[in-house]
Amino acid sequence: MVDPQRQRIHPVEVEARPPHPTAPLVPPGSFRSEKGNPVQVHRHPPPPHAIPATIHSPPPKRSYFCKCICWTLTLLILILILLAASAGILYLIFKPKLPNYSVNSLRITDLRLNFDMSLYAKFDVKITADNPNKKIGIYYEKGGKLSVWYTKTMLCEGSLPQFYQGHQNRTVLNVALTGQVQGGSTLMAALQQQQQTGRVPLDLNIHAPVAIKLGRLKLRKVRVLGKCQLVVDSLSSNNLISIKASNCKFRMKL
Repeated sequence: MVDPQRQRIHPVEVEARPPHPTAPLVPPGSFRSEKGNPVQVHRHPPPPHAIPATIHSPPPKRSYFCKCICWTLTLLILILILLAASAGILYLIFKPKLPNYSVNSLRITDLRLNFDMSLYAKFDVKITADNPNKKIGIYYEKGGKLSVWYTKTMLCEGSLPQFYQGHQNRTVLNVALTGQVQGGSTLMAALQQQQQTGRVPLDLNIHAPVAIKLGRLKLRKVRVLGKCQLVVDSLSSNNLISIKASNCKFRMKL
């Protein structure tokens, strides 16, 4: 049995250990080379927060349509303004006036019933065409017509001659009119009954395609439309008929 007093405790040298490192010897992201030296890997910082690009959506088709309509209307208004201004300037310079027509005489050379009961009529009409314009000439083109009507029935028709009428000129025209109307027996009876009163109403219609000349410029063709309401005393053939009343109105149509 060992004497406790003799038991001795010999101190043991404890090898000092280096303190526990607080940071890794090799920084994160490094790796060792074959020689044991750490190689530093450079990491690029993360890109900043990307700002999304603004995407402009195309305007709706309706806006394009509205813009197109607005531009078209604006252009039309400008054109109308220019045309109105040009027409106003021309009017002030040339001061246009409608031509006048008057019936000088009316002669019935033939008015009879045929065997087929159609009514044949042949008239000779003398009219005066008056151009009152000082700076405008008138070209009477092909296709002009002169016709005589009783109520709503055309008795006869003839062609106007082609000619040029100068400034402030009066021209006398002799026009031969012929026509044939079916069912003439009823029409002839109405004319004879009207003739007994001494007042026979007739309408003289004028359709004249003309071209206006402004200085040296010849404009496009227009139409002069006229109507003369006549009252004659009789419808006797081969006699000069007396015109008791005459009322003429004219207008120009493009």
